[in-house]
Amino acid sequence: MKNKKLMGSVAIIFIILLVSFFSSQAQETSSPKKKIPEVGVLQYVSHPALDEIYRGIKAGLKQEGYDPKKQTVKINFQNGQADQSKLKTMSEQLVNKQADVLVGIATPAAQALANTTQKTPIVLGAITDPVSAGLVKSNEKPGGNITGVSDQSPVAAQIELAKKLLPQAKKMGILYSSSEANSEYQANKASTIAKKAGIEAKNFPVNSTNDLLTIVQEMANQVDFIYIPTDNTIANAMQTVVGAANNAATPIIPSVDTMVEQGGLATVGINQYDLGVKTGQMVAMILKGKSKPATTPIYTFTKGDIIINQEQAKKLGISIPDSIKQQATLVSADKTKK
Repeated sequence: MKNKKLMGSVAIIFIILLVSFFSSQAQETSSPKKKIPEVGVLQYVSHPALDEIYRGIKAGLKQEGYDPKKQTVKINFQNGQADQSKLKTMSEQLVNKQADVLVGIATPAAQALANTTQKTPIVLGAITDPVSAGLVKSNEKPGGNITGVSDQSPVAAQIELAKKLLPQAKKMGILYSSSEANSEYQANKASTIAKKAGIEAKNFPVNSTNDLLTIVQEMANQVDFIYIPTDNTIANAMQTVVGAANNAATPIIPSVDTMVEQGGLATVGINQYDLGVKTGQMVAMILKGKSKPATTPIYTFTKGDIIINQEQAKKLGISIPDSIKQQATLVSADKTKK
C-alpha cells in the first residue's frame, strides 16, 4: 500500500515537472528574447581628453535611448594603453564578438579597427584628419564602413588668442609626437598660420616620451611660448611638459580644453565631452538604421570656446585682458567655472 502511494507521488511530481518544462519551452518559443545591440569601443590610451570623449559617447547613446543600465545596449569597452599589439588584439576581439557598431577613440585605435573589418560600421570618436589617416575617401562622402567626428581644432583662432595674451611673443615652438600622423599634419598647419600672423615658428618633434623632458627643457629656453596640437602622446605626458615649461616660465597654448586644466595657459578649444556626445548620437543613428557610414559625412565642429587657466596665468605673471576674460571659461586644475 505504502509503495503504491510512493509511486503515485513520484508520478505526480514527474507530471508537474514535465508540464513545467513544456510550458517554459512554449513561452520561449512564443516570446523570443529581443537582441540587445552591442557597441564595441576601442580607446587608444587613457588621458583626460580621451576619457572625456568616452564619457560623452555614453551620454550621447543614453540621450538616444541606449542605456546599459536599462539593458537597451551593451557596451564592450577596451583600452589599448598606447600599445599597438594590444590595439590589434582588442580590435579582433571586438569584431569576433560581432558588435553591431564599433567606435575608435583617437586615430591609432580607429586605424586598428579599420584594419580588422571592412564590414562592421565604425564611428570615429575624434579623429583630426580622417582622410590623411587613410580611414575615409573624403569627409563629405566616406564611401565605406566608416564615418564619425573630427576633432580638428581652430588653429588660427588659437594663435590669434596667443597673440592677444602674449603681445610680446615673437617665437613659437610646436611640440608634437612624430609617430602620430595627425599631429604632424596639425604642426605643419600651425607653423604656416603662425608665420602669416608674424610669429616665427619652429617644430620640435618627439620620437618617444623618453626624449620629452629634454626636448621641452631645450625648447622652453628658445621660444616665447609652446604650442601643442591635438596629440595623444603629449597629452598623456602633460604634467612632464608643464613642469619643464614652468621652470623656464614659458607659457603653453594647447589645442584641447583638458590640457589647459592640466597646466596650459589658454586655448580656443572644442569641448571633448561634446565631441563624445556627438559620436554617441551618430552611433545611435546607425543602430536605429537611420544612417549608413558610407553616406554620412564626417562631422566637424565649427565653433570653439575660449578656455583660460587663470591660476597658471597668475603663476606666469600674465595679465588676462577683461575683454577676453568676459568671453572665456575659466578653469583650474580641479574645477571649471563660468
